Amino acid sequence: MENKLFSPYKLGPTTLRNRFIRSAAFENMCEGNLPSQALFDYHVSVARGGVGMTTIAYCSVDRSGVSFDGQLFVRPEALPGLKKLTDAIHAEGAKASIQIGHCGNMTHYATCHCMPVSASNGFNLYSPTLHRRLKVSEIKALVKKFGDAVDFCREAGFDCVEIHAGHAYLISQFISPRTNHRHDEYGGSFENRVRFMNEVLDEVMLHAKDDMAVVVKTNMWDDCWGGSDIEEGIRIAKEIAKHKVHGIVLSGGTVSRSPMTILGGAMPIKTLAHYMPMKSMWWLKAALHIPFVGAIMTPTVPFKELYFMQQAKRFQEEIKDVPLIYVGGVQSGDNCQQIMDEGFELFQFAHVLIKDPEFVNHVKENPHYHAGCNRSNYCVGRMYSKQMKCHECVERDGEHIPGNIQREIARLEKGAHKSIEQQKAAVKNQK
Repeated sequence: MENKLFSPYKLGPTTLRNRFIRSAAFENMCEGNLPSQALFDYHVSVARGGVGMTTIAYCSVDRSGVSFDGQLFVRPEALPGLKKLTDAIHAEGAKASIQIGHCGNMTHYATCHCMPVSASNGFNLYSPTLHRRLKVSEIKALVKKFGDAVDFCREAGFDCVEIHAGHAYLISQFISPRTNHRHDEYGGSFENRVRFMNEVLDEVMLHAKDDMAVVVKTNMWDDCWGGSDIEEGIRIAKEIAKHKVHGIVLSGGTVSRSPMTILGGAMPIKTLAHYMPMKSMWWLKAALHIPFVGAIMTPTVPFKELYFMQQAKRFQEEIKDVPLIYVGGVQSGDNCQQIMDEGFELFQFAHVLIKDPEFVNHVKENPHYHAGCNRSNYCVGRMYSKQMKCHECVERDGEHIPGNIQREIARLEKGAHKSIEQQKAAVKNQK
């Protein structure tokens, strides 16, 4: 393990000290759309905890692409805080990455200060909001903004940018036949649906030059009716590879249709309803209090460690010329070793680093270390209005968690543990 997990890796023009990357999991730590002390403290603690690179999540290329008030967007006022952050990450020996993208219709007027945009006209029940079709001239302007965002990130001191092309954000909205109903050069055929992504990646690589690493997060499959399946996901990844990016992050699922495919496990409905802001999401907050509605909106995906491995191996068989970065269900040092054994050179993870920023240092001391993250997804449930935080950290810091939510946490953690044990027993019986 020492020879591989903790060996350096050259990701394009930047060299990571090891194979551990903190994934771009939304922190909700940018109140007023600017870097905060909480964002600084968290990512510096993760860098100090031993990761090779930590990823800030996420920064929109334009105000119109902000989906939460606690997100960044490209503007000069954010530069000083980001530069302070990247300097501190570098001082701890880690590299700094930032996810850039545009959320498309996954927002509303109060947040993005305009009518939300997408590949096509429609109504997004998730927000809820009407959204309008982007004009070709606006598409071209957004492509340029992706390039400008790379320059912005370089000035802020980042070593790497991650382009968000999955999870039903804007690039994915153009790719997916579920959300793209255009009849021009950006819609219809596969070649047309990936045109926006290809133009963005051309622009990004032009601005990345030879001193900025570029990775792309893509969906292996959308896991929803009318979306891209695994076979089309492989075609999309092959398109990405043509741009000579330095890595492809293999994810899956759709935020508004199959969020637990992305996250693994069950959504803590009571937690979600409790922390969801009344002012901007009153209708959804009310709906979540109706029995069974929450379960229908966010169906449970039985949690298992390394839950994307089966699908990721399919991509590994097809794509050889670009490093594939694994993400999904990393809980322990043994998981990390398995990823290396399966032939992936890098991997991303976030859940355990929310609970335990020192995870990597612990694995270095004990190869079998387990973080003890029991996957209640409490950290996800509170992210709409508060900083993403593990319930154990919340309790340690003296913040009160209501009794009904404590009971939900216990129930969901018990369910996740039972699911893992059943899967282990099934594997043992097969052998």
